[in-house]
Amino acid sequence: MSFYDYTAPGKNGDVSMKDFEGKVVLVVNTATGCGFTPHYKDLEEMYEKYHDQGFEIVDVPCNQFAGQTPGTDEEIHEFCTLKYKTQFPQMKKSDVNGENALPLFTYLKSQKGFEGFGKGPAAMMMGAMLKKIDKDYKNNPDIKWNFTKFVVDRQGNVVARFEPTAKMEDVAACVASLI
Repeated sequence: MSFYDYTAPGKNGDVSMKDFEGKVVLVVNTATGCGFTPHYKDLEEMYEKYHDQGFEIVDVPCNQFAGQTPGTDEEIHEFCTLKYKTQFPQMKKSDVNGENALPLFTYLKSQKGFEGFGKGPAAMMMGAMLKKIDKDYKNNPDIKWNFTKFVVDRQGNVVARFEPTAKMEDVAACVASLI
């Protein structure tokens, strides 16, 4: 199966990734009450800059990480559009890990596993926190936290995975290189 064979639950039914064929796509699991929530600002800036050139964002709110997305789908959408003026498609709140994980995320994780949090204070904090939750976190492909991003090229290849600790400039540079 390929990226285009998957769907994500949208407001009005399943959204097929095939709808994004030929485009550069960034798939991200999000949260409204997380220290990384300001990533929405950078995501919206990327969307505005590159959308007309064939760039899409698939926003999948997820409440699996410290309950940081407690609202309804409508409350989450309202928060994002009012606070960050987001215009990109937002899916229904879904799981990205475990037995109820969206098959889309199971696929993405199979294509790009966890490669670390990088360096710096945020990376050290995430590593220390995750060791308490999952001592083997470095050795499995699971999504570790909110705002993990996958970049898919115009041919449907998963070309990059960015952990939430990655610099948004690096994410934007990756997207720009594919536009």
